[in-house]
Amino acid sequence: MTSKNNRPVSPHLQVYKLPLTGLISISHRMTGVMLSVGLVFFVYIISAVAGGADSYAAMQDLMGVWLIRLIYWGFIYALFFHLCHGIRHLIWDAGQSFEHETLDHYAKLELMASFALTVVTFIFV
Repeated sequence: MTSKNNRPVSPHLQVYKLPLTGLISISHRMTGVMLSVGLVFFVYIISAVAGGADSYAAMQDLMGVWLIRLIYWGFIYALFFHLCHGIRHLIWDAGQSFEHETLDHYAKLELMASFALTVVTFIFV
């Protein structure tokens, strides 16, 4: 695809396919934002505990709603994903694993580890 003056045009986002490491990087930023927003909810929980029996009961009722529980487990997954990606960055800071095959391998390992940690937390909590 070229423009009127025969200069090449960059591929559109619908044509360009991000590599797995790019998707993981974007996801890492998104989970960081989700964790920041989740901290507001965490402050609400702490204030409900400190607020006495009535506010604690209201918070417990809210935590029983299926959508809130889903958001809660999404927060837990985001926490573990962010942790696993942070460990990956520590490995990179040591100057290791910059080869293309290793990057994809660690990205898949990171996804599996964060999912496994979330499932283990779900089972034992």
